Amino acid sequence: MEHKPSLVGGACIIAGVCVGAGMLGLPSAGAGAWALWSMLAVALTMVVMTVSGWMLLESYRGYPLRVSFDTVTRDLLGNKVNALNNLSVYFVGGILLYAYITSAGLIIEGMTGLGSQWASVLFTLGFSFVVWHSTRAVDRISILLVILMGLSFAFGISGMSMNIRLDLLLDRVGSEHSYAPYALVMLPVALTSFGYHHSVSSMRAYYGEERRASRAILGGTVIALAFYLIWLASVFGNLPRSEFGPVIEQGGNVDALLKALGSVIESEAVASALNAFSMAAILSSFIGVGLGVFDYLADLFKFDNDRGGRTKSWALTFLPPLLLSLLFPFGFLVAIGYAGAVATLWTCIIPPLLAWKVRSAQGDKGEGFRAPGGVLMIALVILFGVLTAAFHLLNMVGWLPAYTG
Repeated sequence: MEHKPSLVGGACIIAGVCVGAGMLGLPSAGAGAWALWSMLAVALTMVVMTVSGWMLLESYRGYPLRVSFDTVTRDLLGNKVNALNNLSVYFVGGILLYAYITSAGLIIEGMTGLGSQWASVLFTLGFSFVVWHSTRAVDRISILLVILMGLSFAFGISGMSMNIRLDLLLDRVGSEHSYAPYALVMLPVALTSFGYHHSVSSMRAYYGEERRASRAILGGTVIALAFYLIWLASVFGNLPRSEFGPVIEQGGNVDALLKALGSVIESEAVASALNAFSMAAILSSFIGVGLGVFDYLADLFKFDNDRGGRTKSWALTFLPPLLLSLLFPFGFLVAIGYAGAVATLWTCIIPPLLAWKVRSAQGDKGEGFRAPGGVLMIALVILFGVLTAAFHLLNMVGWLPAYTG
């Protein structure tokens, strides 16, 4: 009897891809909006991004299992749109890997005293091997990392939750309506927090069909949302809103956030658990994003699935972000914000357009998996993406309120 991959493993891969960026970037990005509006923005983004991922999955029907964005977008939307999509996919995947490599180096430096650049090199070379090896290896490691994240998160959060102050969490409820505009600035980071779409083709190839892959995607985004909401409540309930100033000033770097939390957490064990959680979150997202970019480039350049072909895919996936990390380290939050703005193209615009093209060609007679909703749902997903990118651009030119502490 043929072994079927578990839904838990796939959900853990998707959750791992999401949680690294979101868990560590959302508190700083949401400091202006604070608890209520941050949680609403994250929940709305989760719904939209799950539906858009299903639309992308729907568009793969009828194609070989190893295809990715390149083949499908070129076939359905043409070479020009495909070229733009290729650039955006690689840019976002690369800048996320760049952010993870830089952050991991800083955290390892703080834990071991090893220079951050050497730490980044060792981190990249050591853990990118998992992606080079196989998707099943990523599955196994992702399960272990999600378990580690769960345990360290539970221990760290239990220590923080016991000290949650409602006056900090609610932060004068009567004035929270004035925090709403800051949620607009947060949306690009929230979108990146659910940016698993480069892994959709990997999920489809792993399960061999769309329906089980869709369930794994939903399971992964639900797990990620649960992590985010609990994490935001715990951070905002312990660290005063005004204390985010130094963290934001340092570009939202993860080590700066951990230091700020460490200053208000009395227990060293809880602080150590948060450090362990942060490393597990970065690592799980690193190998998850790496897998998606790896498979995407293998399809784009038609590399073989042997040692030589996988080595070429590995080099194009991991070496450019590592080099950029060594040459131009800068703020984690800045990198995630840029990734979110560009990611709107291939997470919220291209997938619904692909689904629309497939449905136009097949009509109501199309067989197999279909994302929920009709033309209105397609329009709403596209609108969400356009607005999110617009908010990032408006924030860059100073036309939206930016919280500085």
